[in-house]
Amino acid sequence: MSDNGLEVFDRTLHTTHVWLDDVMQDTDASRQTAWHLLGTVLRNLRDCLPTSLTAHLGAQLPLLLRGAFFERWQPSEQPERTRHQETFLQRVDEEMAKTKQDIDPATATRAVFATLARHIDSGQVEKVKGSLHKELVALW
Repeated sequence: MSDNGLEVFDRTLHTTHVWLDDVMQDTDASRQTAWHLLGTVLRNLRDCLPTSLTAHLGAQLPLLLRGAFFERWQPSEQPERTRHQETFLQRVDEEMAKTKQDIDPATATRAVFATLARHIDSGQVEKVKGSLHKELVALW
């Protein structure tokens, strides 16, 4: 019997906690802050990717993180793709400032990218990295 009534919920909660634990370990952040870091970095990464690759990456995320990844996404209104590390990190920093957490955006980004690399298909990671500007790939 499932703890939450559906096996899919139990599975996604467990998997999401594993991802949160990874980010917490790499950043010394609380669980709540790790959740914000994951969502913030994933959404900023999403906005750097072509639409088809965004869909493929999203499909590999745990259900809860997939929701955070696609939050406020409008494929028909794609923002200009970020090419520079400074711009990417500034966007992460601006989002995290709303939570009043003092986390270095480069550390946060590296932690989330490392978590992605540990938990999704390596071929998908290479496709994502291959679509990014070299300044952003340096954060992996």
